[in-house]
Amino acid sequence: MTNNRHKLQQARRWVVKIGSALLTANGQGLDQQAMRSWVEQMVALAQQGIELILVSSGAVAEGMVRMGISHRPDSLHDLQACAAIGQMGLVQAYESHFREFNCKTAQILLTHEDLSDRQRYLNARSTLTTLINWKVIPVINENDTVATDEIRFGDNDTLAALVANLVDAEALIILTDQEGMFDRDPRHDATATLLPEVRAMDESLFAMAGGGGVLGRGGMITKVRAARFAARSGCATVIASGRSPNILQRLAAGESLGTLLLPDDDRLTARKQWLAAHLQTAGRVVLDKGAVRALIEQGRSLLPVGVKAVEGQFLRGEAVACVDEAGKQLAVGLVNYNAEEARQIIGLSSLQIADVLGYMSDEELMHRDNIAIT
Repeated sequence: MTNNRHKLQQARRWVVKIGSALLTANGQGLDQQAMRSWVEQMVALAQQGIELILVSSGAVAEGMVRMGISHRPDSLHDLQACAAIGQMGLVQAYESHFREFNCKTAQILLTHEDLSDRQRYLNARSTLTTLINWKVIPVINENDTVATDEIRFGDNDTLAALVANLVDAEALIILTDQEGMFDRDPRHDATATLLPEVRAMDESLFAMAGGGGVLGRGGMITKVRAARFAARSGCATVIASGRSPNILQRLAAGESLGTLLLPDDDRLTARKQWLAAHLQTAGRVVLDKGAVRALIEQGRSLLPVGVKAVEGQFLRGEAVACVDEAGKQLAVGLVNYNAEEARQIIGLSSLQIADVLGYMSDEELMHRDNIAIT
């Protein structure tokens, strides 16, 4: 496989995930020196124009340390109590380190339910997009205190991949206590070889993955699964050692560190293939000739001014068919407004949306990245 590290150099939006074993120094409490190093690197990348979202484990592990618990509890309530205790220290530490470099942060707690419910998904996406536009670095953790199945079986590797899909990230960086992914378990086989670059969808990767550590729930197998989730939206994943000096900056410079897991398709192609092939449409919008040209010939977004009629009932974020005045389907796209709102703003300039609805979610009825020509 050819060297594709240049794709990381080109990526402008990263999700960085840091695991429990790294953050808590394997049970010794939060490793403040290491946290400061990662924060300093992220701030430097942000100054280079890279948009960053941080997904951090460590709340349960830090809670265990604070309470003097040496073995991960089996009781759900004990786990949730540890998470509540540890989250305080975790967020305080990040806030303190980022503030040292005059960088603003925001805390977001998510569960998998937040990303499976359509309205909550869209609200999370809008909030994260706003924070990114404001040059604020979101610090995300799973909401362990209220989660149920996730806290037992889930992991922040999966959450990080879902966040990467949520924000259309181009790179998912999973920092762990391993150098990367090996063809065999290096803890038990001295002849194990580091895999520098693989296809994320390669089925043989699962056979090579091992188990997790004492404090965390994620082993290499969860990282492979996360890379596959990320690949579905065209996002590349790197699994690398968080203990390597200046790891984030070196990855951004194209240095071959850790394991790069590549998607089969680029980000936009993967997204549009998913749109075109897997979504049932909830309604239709009828476009005038100018909007048809803008969509088909120029690849532009669909603005309300170019829509003549709205058919059916649909919610914000659902897939809607775009048809011409003769009824021929031209494209499928995700709408930024529900059917009733769309009916109120069609034919109007985007500048009039707020006057009519009382707010403006987006200036487009459909963004070009969310439209697949059929």
